[in-house]
Amino acid sequence: MADEDTLRVAGLELRALHTPGHSPGSVCWYAPDLGPGTGVVFSGDTLFSGGPGATGRSFSDFPTILRSISERLGTLPGDTVVHTGHGDSTTVGDEIVHYEEWVARGH
Repeated sequence: MADEDTLRVAGLELRALHTPGHSPGSVCWYAPDLGPGTGVVFSGDTLFSGGPGATGRSFSDFPTILRSISERLGTLPGDTVVHTGHGDSTTVGDEIVHYEEWVARGH
């Protein structure tokens, strides 16, 4: 699948969002018609409650994951529920307000 391709599962549309950073091929799946608000995104290891996913491996990159979060996930409606790869769910709005803190932290 390519960036922005859609997949239908049980009548539900999922849109692929290429979000490199944790790995070069990382993809999040956005389902605008699922959940209580304006949809949900399954973020895998790109975004967690509390910040970006790990980028300490040779194939991962912190500036790239930040760009993915800002440009791909941060543009989704704030009440979009984020189902993470591990741990608690959160919302785009609850996380993106901390973006500048992540940039300043540098890892």
